[in-house]
Amino acid sequence: MTETLGGAGGLAASGAPSGARAFWRRFARNRGAVVGLALLAVVVAVALAAPLIYPESPWRMVQRPFLPPFAHDGLPLGTDTLGRNVAAGLAHGARVSLVVGLVSTLAALAIGVPLGALAGYFGGWVDEIAMRFTEFFQTIPSFALAIVLVAIFQPSLGSIVAAIAIVSWPPVARLVRAEVMTLRTREFVDAARLQGLSDWRILTGQILPNAVSPIIVMASLMVATAILLESSLSFLGLGDPNIMSWGFMIGAARTVIRTAWWLSFFPGVAILLTVLALNLIGEGLNDALNPRLARGGR
Repeated sequence: MTETLGGAGGLAASGAPSGARAFWRRFARNRGAVVGLALLAVVVAVALAAPLIYPESPWRMVQRPFLPPFAHDGLPLGTDTLGRNVAAGLAHGARVSLVVGLVSTLAALAIGVPLGALAGYFGGWVDEIAMRFTEFFQTIPSFALAIVLVAIFQPSLGSIVAAIAIVSWPPVARLVRAEVMTLRTREFVDAARLQGLSDWRILTGQILPNAVSPIIVMASLMVATAILLESSLSFLGLGDPNIMSWGFMIGAARTVIRTAWWLSFFPGVAILLTVLALNLIGEGLNDALNPRLARGGR
């Protein structure tokens, strides 16, 4: 019953090649997306291998402070202000950034998707209440709200994830609402109603599967934004004090940036490459899931 072409961001039409191979073929047309996928794979590999490569705590002092890169065997990126291994901090920090980005995005989707779907499908007073509630969160700058939330609940990994999720869900709700409002007037929804399907089954089994493509694209970009937010919070001293992160490393080195440039440079490059990779992947997903590109190609 579910259409194969769902809205502006739906999947390819039934006449076009289908399946994972066809999706990858469309995705691979965007060379930037392939490069982004490769970069992200490297970051994920480093994050997973961090406990094996550097089994000791990244907080452990291993040499004298301010040891420059490649000046000592086993310390390719040098040491920080307290003699800790910069490379170990980067590896363990990758895990924190990816976990925060993924979990906070999933939490934001768990809030925004149901709210937007209900508002778009039922309309009326349900839509009015849901959108006024969404606008309340959008009137406050997201970064300022995240700072306030983390400061209130005390800096910890859980409070950071919750704060990022709370400031990230409103755009998701608006996107899903717009997609559902477009899809609820389609013929396959009318056919489902004629068959006697309940509103819940129509919404979850017919409409949302056809709205999943733009949600996937937005989620990939939200992960990148969440990583930037976590790094910014850690830079300001609002990160979890018990967990090494890229933002904390940059923040701890900001006072010695002229004398020890590498302490800010390497975690900054790690953040740049990770966020760039996620944005490139998001662009590739948009191309692959765009029905016009799927039918006609570039």
